[in-house]
Amino acid sequence: MTENQRIALWKAEEEAAHIHGWDFSHIDGKYTEENDLPWDYRTRILDHLTPEMRILDIDTGGGEFLLSLGHPHKNTAATEAYPPNVELCKKILLPLQVDFRPGEAASLPFEDEAFHMVINRHGDFCAPEIARVLKKGGLFITQQVGAENDRELVELLMGKWENPFPGQYLKDAENRLRNVGLDIIEGQECFNPIRFFDVGALVWFARIIQWEFPGFSVEGNLDRLWQAQRLLEEKGCIEGRIHRFFLTAQKG
Repeated sequence: MTENQRIALWKAEEEAAHIHGWDFSHIDGKYTEENDLPWDYRTRILDHLTPEMRILDIDTGGGEFLLSLGHPHKNTAATEAYPPNVELCKKILLPLQVDFRPGEAASLPFEDEAFHMVINRHGDFCAPEIARVLKKGGLFITQQVGAENDRELVELLMGKWENPFPGQYLKDAENRLRNVGLDIIEGQECFNPIRFFDVGALVWFARIIQWEFPGFSVEGNLDRLWQAQRLLEEKGCIEGRIHRFFLTAQKG
């Protein structure tokens, strides 16, 4: 493959970098992550969830994960703030009679003590709002992206760059929840590999995760993309680290 052909492929991936909901299937087989977390977020939720419980998913994306739980729709609610995903949720969730309401995590559009369980995977959360909408004895279960996520990949493509979420550590999240009266039931944190087997897939990824790779483009970061290509050819993959943490908290 010539240099110009490779650049054209990278630019095609850059142009293709749009998603509905939170769907990374475009790069299936070209990268791996989250294959070996020390917990299973879905299983932890199902361990506690019963059909009569009312559940809220914050920052639901397109509702993909929420619907996979198979919970009765009449007892299911969701919020989302990203405009394209809001429209997607209106099309997918509302016809199913899921109680979807557009809204930000800092101001949840639901009444006090409305839910037995609140869940949140990789979205923002506001501890006082979690405490407000949970019923007494209710659970908050979340998997979060940590402060050090993908930093090696950011440095590879863009050089040193300010961390956008410096307070995203398990201990900080636990303290925020304790400060509003919740008890921590379980907490775990890990730093695991993320591997790319194609530079084009990394281009697509960096364009999607704009808050981690601000201003990234093929033209603007071309020299570093060639460095990534050489690294791929030498080692067989481009590797970084993901930072994840999981916690379960209960309202007393």
